[in-house]
Amino acid sequence: MKKLVVMFPGQGSQTVGMGCDLAAADPVMRRTFVEASVELGYDVEAMCAHASAADLARTDRTQPALLTVSVGIWRLLHREGLRFDAAIGHSLGDYSALVATGACDFRAALRVVRRRGEEMLAASERAPGSMAAVIGLADDVVDALCAETDGVWPANYNAPGQVVVSGTLDGLAKLTAGAAAAGAKKVVPLAVSGAFHSPLIAPALEPLSVELEAVDWRRPDPPFFSATSLRFESDDLESLLQRQLVSPVRFAPAVSALFAAGYDAFLEIGPGSVLSGLVRRIAPQATVARVSDAATLAAAADDGTYLEAP
Repeated sequence: MKKLVVMFPGQGSQTVGMGCDLAAADPVMRRTFVEASVELGYDVEAMCAHASAADLARTDRTQPALLTVSVGIWRLLHREGLRFDAAIGHSLGDYSALVATGACDFRAALRVVRRRGEEMLAASERAPGSMAAVIGLADDVVDALCAETDGVWPANYNAPGQVVVSGTLDGLAKLTAGAAAAGAKKVVPLAVSGAFHSPLIAPALEPLSVELEAVDWRRPDPPFFSATSLRFESDDLESLLQRQLVSPVRFAPAVSALFAAGYDAFLEIGPGSVLSGLVRRIAPQATVARVSDAATLAAAADDGTYLEAP
């Protein structure tokens, strides 16, 4: 019998219109949008439907929107009987995973990610920076380049040959040149509003801690696997989520560890297909699927297993 991991995406997976086809067809998604709108004080569905791509990519808007759509899709699948054995998130996706495991309720997660996004944006304005994906170099080579370049840090270990780095604009320019000299296939600048998962975001830690401490945390069930600590976590989730803010996302090692432990099926829940694409590279023998919109939900319902790739 397969052991299923559900996984939830982070920033970069947002798209204009995400969740809106499901909201038009199903009251569960509509109610999820309404619940988020009441908590946040603005119309989340309208923002997803009509905001420009640039506006939707602003981190204080992206984070609550992605959480809302991911939780809405999770609720649809849960209603249809989906059961899973572990949950994992990619950065912001940790909060969706924690909602799915019952570690916190949706509205509490919304309050935290709203503050998280606001404070990350403010930190980025005080210390401007960005992120870039280094393609075609081994992790240790990228680590060494970061160590020898001022103002740049590894941010996401996404898949073999793909490491995202964060840093100052000057530092990223120097690292790009160094990566090219080291044989990188390419270095791709990311359309983000700051140097996330780096020390440049540290000013957001103290205000984030206030929101985290206000949450009524419960033991995740099924368990939650952290791509920050590379282990199952159930205690002191506040401290973990603070560390996560300024630590690298070790998604590739996390998936490898889960697969080695017998978790052989991975279902991406939320907008896009970024994580399912990464898992196919990290663990090619795993079964991988996604549910991101009305079409993939219908395919999953017809299939009945939620595990056949659409």
